[in-house]
Amino acid sequence: MTEASLNQSPFEQISSLLDSKHVQYQVIEHASEGKSEEVAKIRGTEVGQGAKALVCQIRGQSKYQYLLVISAGDRKVDFKKLAEAIQVKRVSMASVETAFELTACVPGSVPPFSFHDALTVIADHDIFNRFDEIAFNAGSLSKSIKMKSKDYLQIVQPILLDIIQEV
Repeated sequence: MTEASLNQSPFEQISSLLDSKHVQYQVIEHASEGKSEEVAKIRGTEVGQGAKALVCQIRGQSKYQYLLVISAGDRKVDFKKLAEAIQVKRVSMASVETAFELTACVPGSVPPFSFHDALTVIADHDIFNRFDEIAFNAGSLSKSIKMKSKDYLQIVQPILLDIIQEV
């Protein structure tokens, strides 16, 4: 994280990054809503377009390693599949406190962007194959951003894997 980014909210960090890359995006302000289905209605998107971000951890030899795992709003991450894909024994959710330390976001508001060096972004390719646009909570329960999937992939460059549960 840069010194300037330490003084910015997660929303400001994302919008500054997108502006610096000259990316078109839409900010949607709305009432705080915790359910993917309700947020999708407010955004005018399909539930699957919602990019869910989960802060996860891997127990290393002497310390934890952290992941920001991205999936479609209508899918669930298969943690066993994820562990196999990255060749570790086990991946689990990080505590709420750890997630906040790494993202400065409360649960449900974590965006699919990492501004912390210790947080590696891994995304399931499914959401980008199905949708030309994604939408996500932008570090706030009451602000969302909608943007082109190709722009997200170009800027964030997540590790793309097949990590969702079979339906």
